[in-house]
Amino acid sequence: MTGRRNTGSASVPLLVLLSLGFCFATYNLQTIIWHNIAIMRSAVDDSNRKLLSDPILEMPDDLQKQKTSGSPFHVALTATDAPYSKWQSRIMYYWYKKKKDLPGSEMGGFTRILHSGNRDNLMDEIPTIVVDPLPAGLDRGYIVLNRPWAFVQWLEKATIEEEYILMAEPDHIFVNPLPNLADGGYPAAFPFFYIKPAENENIIRKFFPQENGPVTNVDPIGNSPVIIKTDLLKKIAPTWMNVSLRMKDDSETDKAFGWVLEMYAYAVASALHGVRHVLRKDLMLQPPWDLQTAKKFIIHYTYGCDYNLKVKVHFFQAIDHAKLLPEHFSVS
Repeated sequence: MTGRRNTGSASVPLLVLLSLGFCFATYNLQTIIWHNIAIMRSAVDDSNRKLLSDPILEMPDDLQKQKTSGSPFHVALTATDAPYSKWQSRIMYYWYKKKKDLPGSEMGGFTRILHSGNRDNLMDEIPTIVVDPLPAGLDRGYIVLNRPWAFVQWLEKATIEEEYILMAEPDHIFVNPLPNLADGGYPAAFPFFYIKPAENENIIRKFFPQENGPVTNVDPIGNSPVIIKTDLLKKIAPTWMNVSLRMKDDSETDKAFGWVLEMYAYAVASALHGVRHVLRKDLMLQPPWDLQTAKKFIIHYTYGCDYNLKVKVHFFQAIDHAKLLPEHFSVS
């Protein structure tokens, strides 16, 4: 009995010491963990602040600082004569006129490149040039293939006073006066997170052979929005058209790139001509991810709706179209 009591009483201090030691070790471990988390959060915050404060995502190595051309650019909008395209074109042209003459703007003339082959009822409202669509059936239901062909025709027949061109689309809205962000032979382009040449190297190499350099020479862009020298676009446009058609003809490429095929085609075509773009993430914002319009220039507002099995939307149009123009209107 006495031995058992002595053993029990001796274990109590030991248990207390073990408990205190465990608590102390746990406290130190938690302190270290939370300290490291704080450091990591601070680093991430600093990185995000730096990312948000610098509008240039990536520049060619020989461009050491942010520069712009200072020259006016012509706004070129490709469109169809479908009612929805007309409606968007009117909205886009309205906001172009609102921002064109404000301080900081270097927007010059405006042309709607109508690739329906026929005049429509907006000819007197929006400066328009009519070009031919691709021959029947050549686009295989992918109407965007008409865009590079439209630019080829327009550049051949039009007299363009400006040294630069902004390639734009009907679902663009100017929210601030847009300066010319291009730098001489370096066009300015918006980087799209879903254009990934390096991750699609096997496909890209079908159109951009090894002898043309690393696949990283293909910028993660589409043709729009891009501010580019007029004479440079005249060289790229025919290649862009031909690469688009070749990509559409290749079933693997068509399946992999889908609705962004023509965007990849422009990226490849410009790389084939040795053209690199200054990637400007401030050139355009895309709701619902981008929530602020300050120091941004274009809203890209058209998205498809993608729902999962729980009917949760992933992409949606965050703009109330009825508020984009001050007056009610209809086009037929």
